[in-house]
Amino acid sequence: MKKSFKMLSLILAILLVLSLAACGNEEISPADESEIEEVIPEKDILEELGLNAKVKGASESTVKVNSAVYSLLDFEDTSEYENATRGLIAAPEVLELTDENGNVIWSQKAYSFLNDYEKAPDTVNPSLWENTKNNHAYGLFEVVEGIYQVRGYDMANLTVIKGETGWIVFDPLMSVECTKAAMQLINENLGEYPVKAVIISHCHVDHFGGIAGIMSAEEMADASLSIEKQLSSEKIPVIVPEGFAEHAISENVYAGKAMGRRANYQYGVLLEPGVSGTLAMGIGMGQSTGTVSYLPPTYEIKESGEVIVIDGIEFEFQLTPGTEAPAEMNTWLPDFNALWVAENCTGTLHNLYTLRGAQVRDGAAWAGYIMEAVSLYGEKAEVTFQSHNWPHWGNEVVNEYMVNTAAVYKFINDQTLTYINQGYTSDEISNMIKLPEALEKNWYTRQYYGTVAHNSKAVYQKFMGWYDANPVNLNPLEPSESAKKWVEYLGDVDEVLRMAKADFEKGEYQWVAEVTNTIVFADPENKAARYLCADALEQLGYQAESGPWRNAYLTAALELRNGNMAHTAVQAANDGSIFLGMTPEMLFDALAIRLNKEAFAEYDFTINVILPNIGEEHMLRIKNGVILVCKNTTSEEADITVTTPKNSFIYLISGNPDAFSAIAKVEGDTELFELFITNLNANGGIGNATFNIIEP
Repeated sequence: MKKSFKMLSLILAILLVLSLAACGNEEISPADESEIEEVIPEKDILEELGLNAKVKGASESTVKVNSAVYSLLDFEDTSEYENATRGLIAAPEVLELTDENGNVIWSQKAYSFLNDYEKAPDTVNPSLWENTKNNHAYGLFEVVEGIYQVRGYDMANLTVIKGETGWIVFDPLMSVECTKAAMQLINENLGEYPVKAVIISHCHVDHFGGIAGIMSAEEMADASLSIEKQLSSEKIPVIVPEGFAEHAISENVYAGKAMGRRANYQYGVLLEPGVSGTLAMGIGMGQSTGTVSYLPPTYEIKESGEVIVIDGIEFEFQLTPGTEAPAEMNTWLPDFNALWVAENCTGTLHNLYTLRGAQVRDGAAWAGYIMEAVSLYGEKAEVTFQSHNWPHWGNEVVNEYMVNTAAVYKFINDQTLTYINQGYTSDEISNMIKLPEALEKNWYTRQYYGTVAHNSKAVYQKFMGWYDANPVNLNPLEPSESAKKWVEYLGDVDEVLRMAKADFEKGEYQWVAEVTNTIVFADPENKAARYLCADALEQLGYQAESGPWRNAYLTAALELRNGNMAHTAVQAANDGSIFLGMTPEMLFDALAIRLNKEAFAEYDFTINVILPNIGEEHMLRIKNGVILVCKNTTSEEADITVTTPKNSFIYLISGNPDAFSAIAKVEGDTELFELFITNLNANGGIGNATFNIIEP
């Protein structure tokens, strides 16, 4: 029983006694404290504040916020919808793809509710609603005669260019099953032709994971041959920008497990599609959950301006490293006056920092490469087409589209630096920065995927790092410890919750989420704090124009109400082929990440690694839990020598030391090596990560 409530109860009881005494002559004895509690029992805080685990509708404040969007943007301008639906050749009436076991891996059917509303429901930002309707346009589309796209069959687009005898394929989606379905749609409507080459614009998995749906490893061209000989060999070249393999593999292996868990939040993996659930996210409806494959590239583009003629069609490549991906390229097709802009222009504001976690991107470089494309191809380009969303047609429109997109990234970069030099911190800048009105109103640069706020934080991080120069923030307490002290200082938690509920009614959802989440981190069992935090985050989700922000808010609300849901997440399954492309150095880096470093904190020994199948030798120095690598080196005094094929190390990084031991020849201190491989367990074993996010 809280002391303040007891005092209030005592006062009320005394007033009651006095009022009764004034009404009659009967003498009434004052009640003791226990009797007072029986007369006026303390009300449960959940019941008092009306808190529960149910999904709520839009609050009055949210309705006002979302309604205001209609006066901000020109909803009579339907040009983006017209672009999204232009050139439709064929589409199934219902699109729902399944894997070989009948599990749904991709569904546009799940978004059929979009047809039930004339305007955005109160639980959805009207701008995001429009973008979702545009992304719901799926099927086979003609870009121009000879260039075709299957859109809406995965998060990305599959594009084909008709050569003299076959197809040149751009970006074969994320899942094998989706890619097969897209190619089937093409073959049924345009004719079945052989694939002459595959071009992958950049190193993100949603652009290469479906490649096994187009070709097998046996059909690949020989990477040791020149590109001309590859093309004449009747095999299929896989053409990528320089650095593709390194970045494609490292992103998916080194931090892949953590990114997978965080992707639950970014992509709304745990949510159901609906007006109170997940919607589009600027670059598509979400990620497919089929099989992810990988085939190593056979040819790298290393210089901008390189021209390759494939099946009679000329392709000129423009490298754009460090833009949307570390390795990326645009492609000019002069035969069509068409410019493939990869993911550098996407019909939405993209990410300088992606919420699942990734290296920050360079906004100034991004803008610079777009403007380089304008300089190189702007006079002739009649259409731009891309790896997400829809094309833009007409020379004037194309140039405006590219220039406006470049201007947004450059503004965020430059204005953030302006504020940095005025002494503002990352959080201050993200709340201050606003796009110029002319740029803000463009439908194709709206904040459906990235946001100006979190992109400004990326610029801050790139130039200034995490530290805001306030020494208090040099080494802050761990979040749970800090939260416990805050709660201790706050005192009466129930009173704090009452105040937070009052602020919730005022529409102050960000503050309510912050203060209640502090209580959750101090006491994860406090249901009132969990439910009120969930309610606040839910309203923020309903207001969000960014699909990933909506997903993050609503997923957090889901887990606050129901607990960690990571074990229910359905994600794409890697077929293991990406590991085959790892270099020995990548494999050793992966081992270093997996090593239980505390177990080897006192050890210092060396391992010679002999890889006879590729003719390489390496020396690993395990120094106090750190794996140091010397390439093309061995030690005569090594404690252990391991002779094994390179790819046998995949067993170690996938948590199968017994399979590795069955293949590898180990000489020297075998007991020490056995101890070493059994301690490659720091990543928590096989399977998706399930760590908490919204609670400690």
